[in-house]
Amino acid sequence: MQWFYNLSGWQQALLATTFTWALTAAGALLVIFCKNVGNKTFSLMMSSAAGIMLASTFFSLLMPAMELVQEYSYLILTAGFVLGGLLIIVTDIVTGKLNLFAGNAKKQSCAVMCIAVTMHNIPEGMAIGVAFGALSAGSNVEAVGALMLAVGIGIQNFPEGMCVAFPLRANGMGRVKSFFIGQLSGVVEIVAGVIGALAVTLASGILPWALSFSAGAMMAVVCSEMIPESFSEGKIKATVGIVFGFALMMILDIAFG
Repeated sequence: MQWFYNLSGWQQALLATTFTWALTAAGALLVIFCKNVGNKTFSLMMSSAAGIMLASTFFSLLMPAMELVQEYSYLILTAGFVLGGLLIIVTDIVTGKLNLFAGNAKKQSCAVMCIAVTMHNIPEGMAIGVAFGALSAGSNVEAVGALMLAVGIGIQNFPEGMCVAFPLRANGMGRVKSFFIGQLSGVVEIVAGVIGALAVTLASGILPWALSFSAGAMMAVVCSEMIPESFSEGKIKATVGIVFGFALMMILDIAFG
């Protein structure tokens, strides 16, 4: 892994987001071989990823941001966090009001799902890029935290690829085309990750803002999308998954951070 740590921040972000895209593509690829995926498996994956990402929001983003700011940290972190959350809220409102495929509720639902997943991948990619850019800039972000953030997002992306591909297939689209559109929703993470890494590398002064902004966006995505989805098969299983994911991230961060 030493070769990876010797890379620049944007190169690390490029590889990390390529990994998260690959898991999106892997999830979408199932549409070619499977008719459906069990709800229990889907719920467990979503809840575990939610726990990892919740822990990453604190350990990999907010804590380093707090340590970087000496004055008015409560204002900077709060403002950045709220703005990040507002990005996701506005995205949900806009996609919910789209009037695509009027008269065909199923196709409209598929279109909104595709757009929503793609839009939500932008702040997730930015969060990865900011984490690796901050690591490269010499801040207090730990390597294991940045890596686990990418792992958590990648795990979450696997069912997201399915969420896009399977409804498209159910509405009559071909298997290959459903897979192509499903994996395409994860490509934006690569672009957003590189931009986020370059931004904090070239302008280190925005680092606390970028970290807290990414934390707010991540928290909103987890709470609005992942946790509700994970509870579809019962709150006990979902809670176990969330606790497991959070504990795993916390152990790794403390042990190797």
